[in-house]
Amino acid sequence: MILNHLWGIYTSPKEEWKNIDKKHESYFYALSHIMIIALIPTGMAYYGSAYLGWDIGAGVTADTIRLTHDSALAMSIAMYFGLIFGVIALAVLIHELAKSFDATPTYTQSLEIAAYTATPLFMAGFGAFYPQLWFLMTVVLVGLSYSVYLLYTGVPIMLHIPEEKGFIFSSSVVTCGLVLMVILMASSVILWSIGLGPAYQ
Repeated sequence: MILNHLWGIYTSPKEEWKNIDKKHESYFYALSHIMIIALIPTGMAYYGSAYLGWDIGAGVTADTIRLTHDSALAMSIAMYFGLIFGVIALAVLIHELAKSFDATPTYTQSLEIAAYTATPLFMAGFGAFYPQLWFLMTVVLVGLSYSVYLLYTGVPIMLHIPEEKGFIFSSSVVTCGLVLMVILMASSVILWSIGLGPAYQ
C-alpha cells in the first residue's frame, strides 16, 4: 500500500527505516509515494495564494496578496514537477555519492532515501492553511529539521555503513540538497524575469 511507511517515519523512524530496508518496494512505488506527497504543498500553495491570500506583514488587510486562479494554477503545476524533479535529482546524487563511501545502493534504494527524507518537508505544506508568512516559515523550518534528522538516521541503515561514515555521507547530501535548492530558486527567478511570473488579483 502506498504511503504505508508514513506513520512509522514519525513515530519510530529508526525502526521504520529498518522495515523499509528489509522490504524494498519497486522504483515505481517509491516514485508514487513522492508524487502523492508532493500534492500537499502544491495544492495548499494553490489554495492559499488564490483563495486565502498571503499576509506578508502583521496581518493587516491591505497587505493581503492573492494571485489570479490561472496564475496560481500554473505556478502550482510548475512547483509540483519541480519538487518531483528535485527529489529524483537528489536520489541520483545519493546514488553517485555512495560510491565514494564503499556503498552500492540501487536507484530504488536511493529514491527511497530521498523520498522518505523529503516527506516531512512536503507535509509542512499544510501550514498554508494559515497564510501568514512567519507561521509558514516556522512550519517549514520544523519540517526541514525533521527531514535532516531522517536523513542522518536512515543513511547508515539503508546503505549498511557505519554511523560515522553515515554522518559524513548525510552531511554531503545536505550540502548537495542546499545547492540543488538554490538552483531551483534561481531557475524560478529566471522564469519570472522573462515574463512567467505571478499575476495578482
